[in-house]
Amino acid sequence: MGSETLSRAAELIASRPSPNRGVRRGGARPDLVVLHYTAMESAEAALARLCDPAAEVSAHYVVTERGGLWRLVPEEARAWHAGAGAWGAVLDVNSRSIGIELVNPGPLAGLPPFPEPQMAALEELLDGVMARWGIPPARVIGHSDMAPGRKADPGPKFDWRRLALGGRAVFSSREIASAAPDWAAFAAAAGAIGYHAPDPGGWAAVLDAFRLRFRPWANGPLSGADVGLARDLAERHPCVDAARLPT
Repeated sequence: MGSETLSRAAELIASRPSPNRGVRRGGARPDLVVLHYTAMESAEAALARLCDPAAEVSAHYVVTERGGLWRLVPEEARAWHAGAGAWGAVLDVNSRSIGIELVNPGPLAGLPPFPEPQMAALEELLDGVMARWGIPPARVIGHSDMAPGRKADPGPKFDWRRLALGGRAVFSSREIASAAPDWAAFAAAAGAIGYHAPDPGGWAAVLDAFRLRFRPWANGPLSGADVGLARDLAERHPCVDAARLPT
């Protein structure tokens, strides 16, 4: 499968093998994509760290601000990008995912937006990855989604709406004011989307992660709009583990 023709943009990939890899546990295959920002000052700094054996971190791909693509770990292998966290039925995210790092300084530079060439290259890379492994849009997530309270990337400036319009993720910004700000209702809906409540942090950490992706302008206590949007997403895009997807 990994030898199949890549997308047009992926033909520009340069290889920089990282030793930080392993075998996907239990014969798992990738059915998630996890997006990150590097939170480092440059692409070279990020590549150096992701290829440093002492760092014990890696990713399958790095996408630069100008749209350059680097392959660090073969898709068939297990990269070390996700860390502790979960999504739906997946508890070992590294064994079940493709990790893509977007070169962006993140909090080091006030969370800058992601440039057009980078987004275009990401889109074409996603087209290839999703097609090769049969990954549906709802299983393209952010690091913050699977690790609430611990990670915040790719952050509030990432254009999830753009990916969703191209069928490469899911997104909604519907304001549904009729819902009550009920934590039990929010937890049920967020759990159905795929979120897990961390310890410590709980569902308050999930709310922060949910807002980071779907309502980055929102703050303050849980609102009816949070609950309504979570219910809407849960109804339209419930988390379905790949093992239960139709073949």
